[in-house]
Amino acid sequence: MTTSQDTSAAVAHFAGRLAFETDVADVHTALAGLDAADAPFTLVDVRSQESWDQGHVPGAVHLPSGKVRLRAEQAIDRDRPVVTYCWGPGCNAATKAALEFAKLGYDVKEMIGGFEYWVREGFAYETKSGPVTPAPDPQAAPLPTH
Repeated sequence: MTTSQDTSAAVAHFAGRLAFETDVADVHTALAGLDAADAPFTLVDVRSQESWDQGHVPGAVHLPSGKVRLRAEQAIDRDRPVVTYCWGPGCNAATKAALEFAKLGYDVKEMIGGFEYWVREGFAYETKSGPVTPAPDPQAAPLPTH
């Protein structure tokens, strides 16, 4: 494939995406070994109560996307960056919530891949019944070698 693409446009495009998106591996790395209070951002799960009860990222705050405009200022510290997530790539609730946080003046990013890819990469999560450590999906994460 040959192209005469203006590379400065590509740089602007990809830099813009990285300014407002992160992924599950980067979030996991940033949170590793930290309590929620010590995390560099507030992780916000914007799914329904039922989805939250089925499983959520440890240390996340539950604030359904439809409630962000009404409850963010009471529930989420404005002085900390916010990272939103929803179910997975087929869900845009995290995008909607991130937009609402941005309108309210928060420094916000969206965790692409959502909870689905958190689980698929084998990262531990919490449920209403207790913690779970899933096996990594070989299609989403490298498997350990022995």
